[in-house]
Amino acid sequence: MDTLRKQASKLREQVAKQQQAVIKQFGGTGYESSDVMVIDEVEMQRHQQLEKLYRSTRNGRDFQKDVVRAAEAFTAIGYKHIETGTKLSEDCCRYGAENINDNVLAKAASIYGDARKHVEKEQEDFNKLLLSQVLDPMRAMIAGAPLEDARHLAQRYSRMRQEAETQAVEVSRRQARVRESPTPENVAKLHAAEAKKQELKANMAVLGKEASAALAAVDAQQQRLTFQRLVSMVEGEKTYHLRLAAILGEVEAEMVSEKQRKESAPPVISSENGLENKTYFLAEVMHPFNAESEKELSLSVGNYIVVRKVSPSGWSEGECSGQAGWFPSAYVEKRQRIPTSNVAGEVY
Repeated sequence: MDTLRKQASKLREQVAKQQQAVIKQFGGTGYESSDVMVIDEVEMQRHQQLEKLYRSTRNGRDFQKDVVRAAEAFTAIGYKHIETGTKLSEDCCRYGAENINDNVLAKAASIYGDARKHVEKEQEDFNKLLLSQVLDPMRAMIAGAPLEDARHLAQRYSRMRQEAETQAVEVSRRQARVRESPTPENVAKLHAAEAKKQELKANMAVLGKEASAALAAVDAQQQRLTFQRLVSMVEGEKTYHLRLAAILGEVEAEMVSEKQRKESAPPVISSENGLENKTYFLAEVMHPFNAESEKELSLSVGNYIVVRKVSPSGWSEGECSGQAGWFPSAYVEKRQRIPTSNVAGEVY
C-alpha cells in the first residue's frame, strides 16, 4: 500500500513539473494572469497591480508602434510627393520659359512652377519634423532599456509567483503526508517545504515592490511622451497645411491677377500690309489717362489724337505729339474723319 502511495506521489510531482515546464515555455515572455491567492491578500493586490501595469505598458508600446508606422508611411509618401512635385515644378518652369511671349498660360505655369519649389520645401520640413519630433523619440522609447527592464522584473515576479504557487501545493501535500505518517523524515521534508515557501514569500515582497515601482514609472513616462509626440505631430501637420494654403492662395491670386492684367492690357495686333488702304480719324481727349507701360499712351484733356486702330477689347491705338501707344477708347471722342495721307499735316 505504501508503495502505491509513493508511486502516486511521484506521478503527481512529475505532472506538476510538466505543467510548470509548459507554463514557462508558453508564458515566459509575458505576465501570467491568475486569480489564485498564493501567499496572502497583500500579495494578491500586488499581483493584480503588476498585471494591470504590465498590460498598460504593453498596450502603450503597441500604440506607439502604430504611431511610428503611420509616421513612417507619412514620411515615405512625403518623399514621393517631393519627387513628383519637383518634376512638375521643372516642367512648369520649362513650359513658361519656352512660351513666354504674352501667353497667360505660360506665365501661370511659371508662377506655379516657382511656387511648387516652396511647397516641396514645406513638405521636406514636415518630414524632418516627423523624424525628429515623433519617430526618433518614440523608437527610442519602444526599444528603451527602462521599459524592457521593468517588464523583465514583472516577468521574474510572475515566474516566482508560479514557483510559490507550486510550493504551496507541495506544502499542502507534505502536510497531508505528515498527518498520514508523522515520521521524522516526513516532518523534516514538511519543514523544508515551508521554509522554501517563506523564502519565496520574502523574495516576492522585495521583487514585487521593485517591479511595481519600475512599471509605474515607465507607464507614466510612456503616457506622457506618447501624448507629447502626438501633439507635436498634430501641430506640425497643422502648420504644414496652413503654410501650403498660404502659398497656394498667393499663387491663385497672382494667376488671376495676371489673367486680368492680360485681358485689360492693350491688345497686340500684327501690323497691316503697307499696300492696304487705311482710314485714320481725328479724336479729342475727354478724360486724362496716365500710361502704365511703354505700350500705352498718356492723354491730357483737350489734346487731339490721330486714332489708327480700334480694338473690340475697349482699347484704341493712336499718336499724339509725336508719341504713339494704346489708350482706353472711351476717353476720346471722334471729331473728324480724314484720309491717311493728310492726317499728320492737319493734326500737327
